[in-house]
Amino acid sequence: MEALFRDHLAILVQRCAALFEQEQLDAMLIHSGSTKNYFLDDYAPAFKPNPHFVQWMPFLTEHPECWVLIKPGCKPSLYIYSPDDFWHMTATEPADFWSELFDVHLYTDQAAQLKQISINGDVALISENNIELSHLKLKHNPESLMHALHYQRAEKTAWEQRCIREANRIAIKGHRFTRRGFFEGLSEFELHQGYLSATTHLERELPYSNIVGLNEHAAVLHYQYKDRIAPSQHHTLLVDAGAVCHGYVADITRTVSQGSQDFQALLTAMDQAQLALVETIKPGTSFITLHEEMHQKLFSILSNAGIIERAALLDPLDKLSITRTFYPHGLGHLLGIQVHDIGGWQQDSEGLIQAPPVQHPFLRLTRTLTENMVVTIEPGLYFIPLLLDQLKSTPLARHINWELVNELTPWGGIRIEDNVCVTSTGVQNYTRDALNGLN
Repeated sequence: MEALFRDHLAILVQRCAALFEQEQLDAMLIHSGSTKNYFLDDYAPAFKPNPHFVQWMPFLTEHPECWVLIKPGCKPSLYIYSPDDFWHMTATEPADFWSELFDVHLYTDQAAQLKQISINGDVALISENNIELSHLKLKHNPESLMHALHYQRAEKTAWEQRCIREANRIAIKGHRFTRRGFFEGLSEFELHQGYLSATTHLERELPYSNIVGLNEHAAVLHYQYKDRIAPSQHHTLLVDAGAVCHGYVADITRTVSQGSQDFQALLTAMDQAQLALVETIKPGTSFITLHEEMHQKLFSILSNAGIIERAALLDPLDKLSITRTFYPHGLGHLLGIQVHDIGGWQQDSEGLIQAPPVQHPFLRLTRTLTENMVVTIEPGLYFIPLLLDQLKSTPLARHINWELVNELTPWGGIRIEDNVCVTSTGVQNYTRDALNGLN
């Protein structure tokens, strides 16, 4: 890991050198972020650092008011905020291997420390909020630089890939627990608590709030609760939950079911279709095309299951109208420091945007895949009453076996999500590797 991080830092320095020349900059100053109390309270939500800071310093993700300063030809400087405070634990002088790669400064007074940072020329300030420092020529989040940084972040260094693989390995421990807990009849709350224990994560350390949905709750795409009382019957469990390693995240979804051969057949078919789609990924693959291919696979699954009837009479637009009812979201997204890593619609380093097609408005990724991109592949099949009622009011309703749909609706839905890395010749599936003990 040490060698990988050294190489990672060298790559970032190299990228910056090129960008500084292109943008006519003399330095870049990156803020880790600030905390802000809740309204009318003296308590703040869990701190989430600036992702640009994390890319340079993934070992201080819980510390606000820190800075990284990058200047051409110099070792990066790291300013760690360590105030005099008897209420909280504060940062100490680092002794880990990475401290040798930075010019490290501890400071107790933020305003005084910033005044000591002296740089001649133009400085890019990468932070949520602007600051005024009369002795520095700061450019707050310059647009052209931000476009370039966001575009570059899609291709992960070997260090970043290693962190995401490890986050997958950790998350799989939680998913194994929830699968067992489903068959033991645990409640959503108990499944969630067991996931935290299995992954050794605190709630605030999760990359996002776990989705733990039993039965009909599996059809709520971003189901936000955890019932403390278990249902009388466990039909389905959908768990969308991840983990974090040095600031880099896993985002995995698994679905298990019991009690319906028809629903289990759909789950098996979706798993096979998802794996088959992943196997087609290689550099040069259009993510939009992948998403459209998944809709075609889903149409076949629904037709073979008898949910769609008289399929031969449907034209392509009608087919899509039906599959969008059962699969309304996008196929996946970029993954890295952020769960939905930035730049998914960005087509070049200048900031050209390709919005998702009108018929697929929720697609988060429209780029052509390139080597070292890490993305999620997460198709779904859901019985969502709101969308089913809308379909029922159209002429396409006559092509749906509503009796079968009504039988399956208590099972909620299916989502299968893997984290995959595009290689020079194909793809590596971090999630399946972790499931098979290959990480």
